Amino acid sequence: MISFANAKINIGLSITEKRSDGYHNIETIFYPVKMYDVLEFGDSDSYSFEALGIDIPQDGVNLCTKAYQILQNDYTIRPISIKLLKNIPIGAGLGGGSSDAAFVLKALNELNNLGLTEEQLQQYASKLGADCSFFISNKPVFAEGIGTEFSSVDLDLSTYYIVVIKPEIHISTAEAYSNITPRIPKVDMRRAIQLPIQEWKYYITNDFELGIFEKYPLIQELKNKLYEKGALYASMSGSGSSVYGIFEEEIYLDDLAHLGKVYYPVDL
Repeated sequence: MISFANAKINIGLSITEKRSDGYHNIETIFYPVKMYDVLEFGDSDSYSFEALGIDIPQDGVNLCTKAYQILQNDYTIRPISIKLLKNIPIGAGLGGGSSDAAFVLKALNELNNLGLTEEQLQQYASKLGADCSFFISNKPVFAEGIGTEFSSVDLDLSTYYIVVIKPEIHISTAEAYSNITPRIPKVDMRRAIQLPIQEWKYYITNDFELGIFEKYPLIQELKNKLYEKGALYASMSGSGSSVYGIFEEEIYLDDLAHLGKVYYPVDL
């Protein structure tokens, strides 16, 4: 069995409050994009996980193995081998690791005939990572709390073109939050996304950008370049370091490849 685990982008991101448990409450919109990791599941005498072409923690540390273990704790799960071919860059704010784990949960549910509902799978996924449960339903949502409380939003970007650029910069979650002062947003993001996309830049912001841009001006340069190239809206995704642009017409930005790797999300 082969699964294609897609990425996401954040459209806006507000850090509203620091919680007593050390986490932060946020408001954001998760939107799925057509960039994919490939997961191959095979029969095996014992569980194994292999990441191809990239260095990912092994021996129970990686999220794919944690997803296997979390279901194994409650159900009889047959041994399986998992091979992961990474395409979604790590440390990019695109949710690649969370997506991989979510798709492992969905595959195990199917392969073992567990009959878990979408809601049950989301409950397991939420234990693995803040944005992991989003990839179970994989539909645009307004996320709040620590990123696990969802409400549906009416948002369809299928007639637009999204370009993602990932510079050679890795930003940890701890680093991203180190320069953040929580605040209540002035604009309701759910109402703002109903505006024409070219107006989003006046109302929809990512709170991480200010501190990240100051430390890594290249990321701000990428965002500016996307606007110069005609993007209707451009933003850093999540805590970075990737930046995306939404365009009205198909565009190729290979001339920006010296600033980072350029991705053109498409259907497989």
